[in-house]
Amino acid sequence: MINPTIISVSLHRYRQSMPVLEKIIVSNFRNIRFQEIQFSPNVNCISGNNGEGKTNLLDAIYYLSMTKSAFSTSDRYIFSYGTDSFSVCGTYLMNTRSGEEPLKSKFAIQVTAGGDKKLRKDDKAYDKISAHIGELPIVMVSPSDISLVSESGEERRRFANSVLSQMDREYLNSAQQYNRFLSQRNRLLKDRRPDKELLSVFSERMAPHAARIHEARARLVEEMTPVVREYYRALSGGREEVSIGYRSDLEHGSLEEVFDASFEKDSVLGFTTSGVQRDDFVFTMDGHPIRRCGSQGRQKSFIVSLKFAQYEIMKKGYGFAPMMLLDDVFDKLDMSRISNLISMVAGNEFGQIFITDSNKVRLKGIVDSVTADRAYFETAAGCFTRI
Repeated sequence: MINPTIISVSLHRYRQSMPVLEKIIVSNFRNIRFQEIQFSPNVNCISGNNGEGKTNLLDAIYYLSMTKSAFSTSDRYIFSYGTDSFSVCGTYLMNTRSGEEPLKSKFAIQVTAGGDKKLRKDDKAYDKISAHIGELPIVMVSPSDISLVSESGEERRRFANSVLSQMDREYLNSAQQYNRFLSQRNRLLKDRRPDKELLSVFSERMAPHAARIHEARARLVEEMTPVVREYYRALSGGREEVSIGYRSDLEHGSLEEVFDASFEKDSVLGFTTSGVQRDDFVFTMDGHPIRRCGSQGRQKSFIVSLKFAQYEIMKKGYGFAPMMLLDDVFDKLDMSRISNLISMVAGNEFGQIFITDSNKVRLKGIVDSVTADRAYFETAAGCFTRI
């Protein structure tokens, strides 16, 4: 069992009530044309063949929390074929602590093919969509997470941003402001003779945001590394030692100094070649990059450990358990690791969990051994039936 006292969280906490998804209404989201589904407040198990819509339902839940897909960078890939809008609406129990009367809130998001995105809480529109991030804390584990190991630093930065943005509103604001100035700076650099004085103005405005981003990411790695190690030992039986490193241009000086040093290169190439937008996180196993030395099972074990560490840190920061989505999490894990994974879930006061698996018999056998408070759903062609 993981000891939560090893986590020293200093991230901003949004609130003290745990949201539990009671009901969701999904319309024209990928292959889900229209579904209204009631969930268990504990464990929800979704089975069905590949391609039937299990992952799409989890992505709809994720979208309602994060206002974007866990998989697509663009909303245009989410619309059901032949439609020009999609929507997700969820009713949440917001106070679920013992002795408190549950309060219900309704969150609804609608997106049109023209790019218009409307988000409401209890029928009141948000002034800014970003104000919703962190309202419904969530962690998702899916097969696509292998990109955290195999792909570029962009995937790992996206992961760090998904953790920090939910917990630290100042971080989210700094990330948005930094990216806005970065886009303007890159446009200026496309000129053959960019104005150096104007570039220095951008440097001054971007520097405090870069420093805040760098500090938060470094702190996250420091806090997350020992937790990942503990989860990996519990999952794998302690066969290998894993670690996380953090690389940033800001290790060599302030953003102004970094930009000054890369001015000539930036001017020639026409874009900003240094800064926190190039940060990376290094995942190692026994001192070697995991993507080179780790088998599929070891890589999957590391990724699950990473996401469970995210869950633990968020739980500690919020004071309650975030929602967890486990998409096909048993794939590529041997039975000993699956057994260890279930022991971890059973022993850590998890909140509401959604689990998908194409093997209904395996899923039932695993979940029934953990809890009697669960709901089962079968999926076929984007339709969900409670069984």
